[in-house]
Amino acid sequence: MISELTEAMIVNGVVLASVLATDLGPARKIGKARLLRPLIVAVVVPVFLQKPVGSGNGLVVELAGVLAGILAGLAAAALLSVYRSPTTGGPVSRAGAPYAALWTVVIAARAAFSYGSAHWFTSSIVSWAIAHQVAEAAIVDGLIFMAIAMVLVRTASIGIRASRLPEPTPAMQS
Repeated sequence: MISELTEAMIVNGVVLASVLATDLGPARKIGKARLLRPLIVAVVVPVFLQKPVGSGNGLVVELAGVLAGILAGLAAAALLSVYRSPTTGGPVSRAGAPYAALWTVVIAARAAFSYGSAHWFTSSIVSWAIAHQVAEAAIVDGLIFMAIAMVLVRTASIGIRASRLPEPTPAMQS
């Protein structure tokens, strides 16, 4: 059985690798597979969830994770352009170094927090959690909710923006 820290690091690595692999570069095709793939993550994630908290400060921590994910997802979406391919007329996206840097910084911060919680500032976070009556599960779940929200907001933005593109010109369709 692997530790929660190892699980968190695996999730962080998979999220970063999959996002960068699908989004980085010019003219990345936007199709059903690209828009539906993140939903698989949303289906698999409950495996990692411990026991979402329904009230109190634990719920606040989980909701803060969702809010942080939404804001980070909006920032990522702002760094990704969506347009019609001049050659195919189909919707495509382009993302470069700033987009990759944002994702890398966010994932690295999540990983550093997870590692730090287990190795650098364990007593501080335990004291804080006890003082505020926040279970460890709520902190872990908040980080997971953050990752899910960031990916889903970015994906929703891509889908919405692609659907609002003007129709391709005849020159694009030939």
